[in-house]
Amino acid sequence: MRNEQRKSKGMTTVRKLWIGIGILALLSPLGLLIPKLLGTGGAWGEWGTDEIRTITGYLPAGMKRLADRWKAPLPDYALPGQSNGLLGESLAYVLAGIIGIAFTAGAMYILTKLLTRKDRTDRSDRT
Repeated sequence: MRNEQRKSKGMTTVRKLWIGIGILALLSPLGLLIPKLLGTGGAWGEWGTDEIRTITGYLPAGMKRLADRWKAPLPDYALPGQSNGLLGESLAYVLAGIIGIAFTAGAMYILTKLLTRKDRTDRSDRT
């Protein structure tokens, strides 16, 4: 009986976490809207090397050296064929967030399964 109560309680916690993540994904266009409304430029922390050089007055050597090594899968959160304008950008922003969440959750699920399988194998070897 206790195991059943724990399982249902765990599902409730997981469901709450997914709902929270979904709400955050739907709120993600605020990262586009607020800077545009306030006229502050790009969203916080999403600066390119040119913007960092402008803000700080210099570009760190390591950043300059490594800047071209990583290419974003969805540069500027743009999806192929998306319409321009605030609505198109907002929808693309939300979809990019959902894709990122799905990729990260899937990778963590696979990693967890691999690690728990190894852990179970190690435990069975000891007994």
